[in-house]
Amino acid sequence: MDSTKDTAGPASYVDIMEKNHMEIPWHDYAKADSNVLIENAGLIEKASVIGRVGLMMLSCGTGAWRVRTSMNRLSKELGVTCTVDVGLMSIEFNCFDGTDCVSQSLSIANTGVNTSKLYRMEQFVERFPEEKTHMTGEQIHKKLDTIEKIHTLYSPAKLGFAAALACCAFTFLLGGGPVEMILAFIAAGVGNVIRTKLIKHHYTLFLNIAVSISAACLVYDICFHLAEIIFHIPALHEAGYICSMLFIIPGFPFITSGIDLAKLDLRSGLERLTYSIIIILVATMFAWIMALLLELQPQDFAVLHMNPLLHLVLRIIASFCGVFGFSIMFNSSVSMASTAAFIGAAANTLRLELVDFTGMPAAAAAFIGALTAGLLASLIKKSHGYPRISLTVPSIVIMVPGLYLYRAIYNFGIMSLYEAVSWFSAAIMIIIALPLGLIFARILTDRTFRYCT
Repeated sequence: MDSTKDTAGPASYVDIMEKNHMEIPWHDYAKADSNVLIENAGLIEKASVIGRVGLMMLSCGTGAWRVRTSMNRLSKELGVTCTVDVGLMSIEFNCFDGTDCVSQSLSIANTGVNTSKLYRMEQFVERFPEEKTHMTGEQIHKKLDTIEKIHTLYSPAKLGFAAALACCAFTFLLGGGPVEMILAFIAAGVGNVIRTKLIKHHYTLFLNIAVSISAACLVYDICFHLAEIIFHIPALHEAGYICSMLFIIPGFPFITSGIDLAKLDLRSGLERLTYSIIIILVATMFAWIMALLLELQPQDFAVLHMNPLLHLVLRIIASFCGVFGFSIMFNSSVSMASTAAFIGAAANTLRLELVDFTGMPAAAAAFIGALTAGLLASLIKKSHGYPRISLTVPSIVIMVPGLYLYRAIYNFGIMSLYEAVSWFSAAIMIIIALPLGLIFARILTDRTFRYCT
C-alpha cells in the first residue's frame, strides 16, 4: 500500500504540471534532408506550413478575417485549396489539391496581443510568393521558429512604465488632475508589472486579473493615504483609483470581435466578445471588492478650470501618451507605437472636442473618432506597411469606456440599479460605436473588405 501511494503522488504532480496543450512537432512534417522545394512538396508538408502560419497569426491577437486571408494566400501560392474555420484559440482547416485531402485541428494554449510579431508574420506572408521558389519546408519552419522565439520586445519594468503612462494620461482625459494622475501612474505601473510577471509564468487568466487589479487598487490607496498625511491632500482625490486599473481593458479582443462579426465570422466574433466580457467582469468585480475593503468610492473628479486652448493642447499630449503606452503594452515597436499615438492624438482629441463644443452624444462622437482613426491608419499603411489593426486598435483603446463599465458594476453591487443601468447603457453604446467606426473606415478604404467572397 505504501509503495502505491509513493508512486501515485509524484505521477499526479507531474500530470498537473505537464502542458495541457501538447506542442506540435512541426519539423516532423518536413524532411530535413530533402531538397524538394515547398511548392513541389507533398500535401501534408504544405498543409503544415499553411496551418502553422495561421496559428501564429491567431496567437498575435488578430481577427479571423486576417488569419483566413493569410492562409488563403499561402494556399494559392502552393496550388492548394483551403477551407478554414477560425475561433479565438483554435483553427480547423482542410487542404486538398484534387487528389488528396488533409484535415487538421490546431489550437494555442493562451491568447494575447503581439503587434510586433503580427508585423513580422504579415511581412512573411507578403514575401512568400518570391521566397517559396527557393525554400524547402524545413527552411520555412526554421524561419517561423525564428519569428516565434521573439516573444516580447520589452521587460516587465518597461511594460509597467507603459501602463503607468497610459493610465496617467487616461486619468487626465477622464477629468482627473495632477494628484490623481501621479497616484494612478504609480498604482498602474505596479499592477501591470505584476500582471506581466504572472503572464510570463503562465498563471491562469482569472488569477492574473484578480491579483493585478487588487494590487493596483491597494497601491493607489496606500499612496493616497501617504499623500494625505504628508501633503494634506483632500479626500476627493481618492476617485482616481478607478483609472489605476484601466490597463486591463481588453481593447484588442473587443475591437476584433466587432470586425469579425461584421464579416459574419460569428464563431470568432462571439468567442472574442465572450473573452472580453469575462475580463471586464472579473476585473470590475475584484475592483469593487477592493473598493469595499478599502472604503473607496467612485466619485466625480474635481472640475479643472483652465483655458480652452490649453485644455486642447493638453488633451492632444495626453492622448498621444496614452495611445503610445497602450501600444507598447501590445508589444509594438517604438516607431509603430509612435505612429499609432499620432493617430490616436488626432482621433481622440476630435472625439472629446465634439462632445464638449457641439453637445454631440458620446457614442456618436466615438463613432467619428474611430472612423477618423481607421481612415488615417489606412493612409499610413500604404506608405509604412504596418498592419492596419496594429495602428487602429491602440489608437481607439483609449476611447473604451472602462470607467463607465466599472461604475455600472459598482452600482449593481450596492443595488443602485438606476445608476448602474445608466452607466452600463452609456458604455454599451460607445462600445458598439467604436468597432463600427473602424469597420466603415475599412469599407471605405479597402476594396477587399466591402464584399463577401
